[in-house]
Amino acid sequence: MKKINVVTLGCSKNTVDSEHLMARLAAAGYEVLWDSDRTDAKTVVINTCGFIGDAKQESIDMILRAAEAKKAGRIERLFVIGCLSERYADELRAEIPEADDYFGARDWDGIVRALGAAENPELATSRHLTTPGHYAYLKISEGCNWKCGYCAIPLIRGPHVSVPMEVLEEEARKLVEQGVRELIVIAQDTTYYGVDLYGKRMLAELLRRLCRIGGIEWVRLHYAYPTGFPDDVIETMAAEPKICKYLDIPFQHIADNQLSAMLRRHTKAEAMELIGRLRRAIPDLALRTTLLVGYPGESEADFAELEAFVREVRFERLGVFAYSEEEGTHSALHLRDDVPEEVKQDRVERIMALQRDISLENNRRRVGRTERVVVDSRQGDHYVGRTQYDSPEVDQEILIPAAGRRLLRGRFYDVKITAAADYDLYGEPAVK
Repeated sequence: MKKINVVTLGCSKNTVDSEHLMARLAAAGYEVLWDSDRTDAKTVVINTCGFIGDAKQESIDMILRAAEAKKAGRIERLFVIGCLSERYADELRAEIPEADDYFGARDWDGIVRALGAAENPELATSRHLTTPGHYAYLKISEGCNWKCGYCAIPLIRGPHVSVPMEVLEEEARKLVEQGVRELIVIAQDTTYYGVDLYGKRMLAELLRRLCRIGGIEWVRLHYAYPTGFPDDVIETMAAEPKICKYLDIPFQHIADNQLSAMLRRHTKAEAMELIGRLRRAIPDLALRTTLLVGYPGESEADFAELEAFVREVRFERLGVFAYSEEEGTHSALHLRDDVPEEVKQDRVERIMALQRDISLENNRRRVGRTERVVVDSRQGDHYVGRTQYDSPEVDQEILIPAAGRRLLRGRFYDVKITAAADYDLYGEPAVK
């Protein structure tokens, strides 16, 4: 059987794209491997990221390594797809001609044809999972209409395009048949789902339909844009027991002049009002956010306001990035990158030090509670699991001593939390 190695870089949305491609390749008779450095596969496909500078460099380095392997005869064919080649295909062809071809993030039929795979419509909802078998990402739309000042995604992925609800339901059912118990709903903006297809936001209805699928135990919501956040989504999250009390909602900043410069379409007052509505309706909600520091024009006063915001809101989960100028974006075209790199990095470190203390205090309050935990893996002397308040790969974990017990990956257990660290919890299975 022909072997093919698919290497995926970047975000979970890229993961979903690769999994759809691999399902088509498997149907075409390939033995599909993924993210493997130790393989005798003679064909390699690299799904690239082009979002920020570090991610672009990682993708370029991976292409260069594969090109060297091709020159040395270790592989025979090399194809590059995804966000980086969507933006820079001509430059990549000139600089790294060893690749057989480059395909963009919106040219999946091209790579499918190049590899001789089927274009069977029945495979449109099929996936070859690369995540642990009990959870999977469900991408509900492509692209974005917001055009935030720092973000290249609309340039790469195009405008917002929703996947029809019945297609998503079919895909979710197929995932359940593969053993998936947790669906992680993703898009560039999940709350905008349905506007293009149905004339209004339909995320709440989609969530309700997903909850009705037998076998699904958790539905988790990521990447919700704050502006125009639908009230019915809050109501659905509060009412549906299968929906995790968890929300990833990137606020980016809180100072009004920074929000305006970022073209974020909401104010500090509106952000605070939304946080209040969410926490009143869902008292045990774990809020995750992402912040951006060092954006053009960010003053010490702006940053101090951001620090005060973090102290006041006390997010359960938080990540922070330093601004990097991305070609073609509003900020690159119209603003000067005037915050020194050392200041950007200092601000990242100050926010994360503040968040570490908040996370530790939040975790200590959970000691003594019994919570439902899904086991993701065993690592050394511990089983590694998560509660509903934590998403895989980006959030904290709960560590359960493995000695004297056997827990199964993908199963749910009641676990009593016995100790807390800044970004981890420790627990023991509850005695029934």
